Amino acid sequence: MTDKPTIDQWAAAATKEVKGKDLTWHTAEGIDVKPLYTAEDVTTDPGLPGFAPFTRGVRASMYAGRPWTIRQYAGFSTAEESNAFYRRNLAAGQKGLSVAFDLATHRGYDSDHPRVTGDVGKAGVAIDSVEDMKILFDGIPLDQMSVSMTMNGAVIPILAFFIVAGEEQGVDRKLLDGTIQNDILKEFMVRNTYIYPPEPSMRIISDIFGYTSREMPKFNSISISGYHMQEAGATQVQELAFTIADGMEYVKYGVASGLDIDKFAGRLSFFFAIGMNFFMEIAKLRAARVLWHRAMTTLGAQDERSKMLRTHCQTSGVSLTEQDPYNNVMRTTIEAMAAMLGGTQSLHTNALDEAIALPTDFSARIARNTQIVIQEETGMTKVVDPLGGSYYVEALTQQLVDAAQEIIDRVQSEGGMAKAVAAGWPKAMIETAAAARQARVDRGDDVIVGVNKYRLKDEDLLETLDIDNAKVREGQIARINKTKANRDEAACQAALKALRDGAAGESSIENNLLALAVEAARARATLGEISSAMEESFDRYGTQPTPVKGVYGAPYEGDARWQQVLDGVAAVERRMGRKPKLLVAKMGQDGHDRGANVIASAFGDMGFDVVSGPLFQTPGETVVLALESGVDVVGASSLAAGHKTLIPELIGKLKEAGRGDIKVIAGGVIPPQDYQYLRDAGVQGIYGPGSNVVECAADVLRLLGHNMPPLDADQAA
Repeated sequence: MTDKPTIDQWAAAATKEVKGKDLTWHTAEGIDVKPLYTAEDVTTDPGLPGFAPFTRGVRASMYAGRPWTIRQYAGFSTAEESNAFYRRNLAAGQKGLSVAFDLATHRGYDSDHPRVTGDVGKAGVAIDSVEDMKILFDGIPLDQMSVSMTMNGAVIPILAFFIVAGEEQGVDRKLLDGTIQNDILKEFMVRNTYIYPPEPSMRIISDIFGYTSREMPKFNSISISGYHMQEAGATQVQELAFTIADGMEYVKYGVASGLDIDKFAGRLSFFFAIGMNFFMEIAKLRAARVLWHRAMTTLGAQDERSKMLRTHCQTSGVSLTEQDPYNNVMRTTIEAMAAMLGGTQSLHTNALDEAIALPTDFSARIARNTQIVIQEETGMTKVVDPLGGSYYVEALTQQLVDAAQEIIDRVQSEGGMAKAVAAGWPKAMIETAAAARQARVDRGDDVIVGVNKYRLKDEDLLETLDIDNAKVREGQIARINKTKANRDEAACQAALKALRDGAAGESSIENNLLALAVEAARARATLGEISSAMEESFDRYGTQPTPVKGVYGAPYEGDARWQQVLDGVAAVERRMGRKPKLLVAKMGQDGHDRGANVIASAFGDMGFDVVSGPLFQTPGETVVLALESGVDVVGASSLAAGHKTLIPELIGKLKEAGRGDIKVIAGGVIPPQDYQYLRDAGVQGIYGPGSNVVECAADVLRLLGHNMPPLDADQAA
């Protein structure tokens, strides 16, 4: 009988095969992944599914008893268009609704507000009143359908509209089933669709906890979201730690407002991103359940349901590529499998074209069917936690638990997540990770197939969904006017006054903001009116981006192409007598600022003088800032489909000011079909998803008159 080989013998054989190369994988999370795991690496017992600490799943039977809910996130244009889309998807096998609202709605503006001309209906459905909400769910019985709504800033009017729409459909609010995101802390960190400052925003969350715990026993009052953190550049450890810490903060606020922890904690849910690091994502969901059980025990929960982390997941948007986009079908499939193997309760799969536009019916069907095929054809759902006991998965789960706990402990030692967010260090940590990731991609250290390796010589254009923003806005304004004309104005104003007074007073059952907003919604107050009533007491919040420094440039030390760009910037500086100056502008109501921050950081590291404009500017405000700052170039960052409205308006206003010489470039989520439209409008450089930032800088130098050498073959490789 042959002796069993030892680990040392394996190590010797592997080392010989790879000629001594170190096979350890040093991940972005700071975790060193070994090439082989054995039983000795498993230091904890994961237990059994359905039992504390729920490492292996929150239900004993998991998918063998019932698969996860297929819940596709969608919403665009008008309530009528979105309703038709929902009904088609439900007929084709979708099990729950997940509503995407447009940016005007997110930010508490009615569609007729002058600040949202380019945003209405573009990246979600426009909802201005109860009438829109009723149309959105027309023919969809709200006592039988679980509805998830991604809403944070304007959460009070949207939830009030939903409650009243249910009532007028004949459904008591006690029967309403679903989830409202209601997670404002992550908005202050990464997504930025906030309205009010942090303190009143936390009061809103507490009031929603109180109302739903009393009135809506089937409804989840918050979905604590890490998704947007990973999309903004966070590592999985950062996403995990900050999401759990956010959840702890919300529980503390709920308890401080007088709620029994075990009366509301069981209705909390979570929302995580699932990216391309397959086993890391599986381990992350398992680690999240361990950490939440630990956190809730610490906070005093007694009921095991209060300690049970239930989560929705969505495949990554940032992993999708404009280049060779059919690869995105495979990416989404891999990510969906990771979510399933990690034990999610519901899942949204992104469509192949979402790197550049809203999904078409064709691409949405492929995305939805990805989940159906996994459920129906693969046999994956027949076994509970099939990766439980894997040496690698169990060891990686524990490493993630330990690494995330260190960050959570820091948050708690500094007074909790609200104070950490106010101090700004979580946001800075995520932006640093984002800049480092972009540098690795641009250098080719992190491979993205079809983007920085195996790139196609010629790209086929995808047919994309295009929303007629002007037509949608015109229709919404007509409905707003009709709603106002038909309402009892005195009753509406009385309800708005009661809400205004409630916001000015202390939180209580009588002064509950959601309860007061429900009365205003019944009286046909609009979303903008309800938001403004609270804004009079709470004020409107804004922040100024502060790009990180040195992170993007550090990996490029000694790189020939990087040095060419540095030399080019220096040459332009000698000619102009100052550094070339770039304004990074975010126009419209889109708060996703990862791309803008990465560009600002990278161009700063390359020697440009960079001005980071505030979020939510109008084209006119951007022109004023450009003139005051004396910039040479305005870089318009667009991720929410407003580029065909906002960027031409910017160029027109620069010309009106006599500064048509200022170059305008555009980057972000822009369909290639729109490139010529923007060029005709005067855009001089367009850089879509997957663009190499160093090459973008080289192109900007050419626009400024510097004879920048082209990328040679060796550098391209």
